[in-house]
Amino acid sequence: MKKILLAVVFITLFGAAAVAEEVRYLTTAQFKELVFDYTKDSVWNYKGEVPCVIDFYATWCGPCKRLAPIMEELAEEYCEEVIFYKVDTDKERELARIFGISSIPSILFVPAKGQPQMARGLLPKETLEEAILQVLKKKNPNAKECTKQGCQQGGCSGCKK
Repeated sequence: MKKILLAVVFITLFGAAAVAEEVRYLTTAQFKELVFDYTKDSVWNYKGEVPCVIDFYATWCGPCKRLAPIMEELAEEYCEEVIFYKVDTDKERELARIFGISSIPSILFVPAKGQPQMARGLLPKETLEEAILQVLKKKNPNAKECTKQGCQQGGCSGCKK
């Protein structure tokens, strides 16, 4: 019984760690802490070390629902080289207003250094990958080593090793 309980705890903890490497949901407070605190700075100053992609969406939006699995795939493929976030514009109206979100989905590409760029509408995966490579310059010197299981043996489908 102890072995089963230990296995369940291990799987639960490992599962939580795997989710942390995928798309993360942001509140306004988390955005200010992790991305940019627009209440303190008037000039863009990204707080992260690794580039990020922020999907501004709404739960009722059809194109947003079609974009969600693509963003999940990209989050897995780019592992820890790029962080993927989601912001629910219905819940986080202040962020939607600050970024002038008038149509959804809207996707903000935030490089580790430099100015972010916004794309609007449902974009195909290939276009999103191209933007990641061009805007975020995927090969980021601050990127952490991938921790996905199998990566060290060259079996990671995610970080393209």
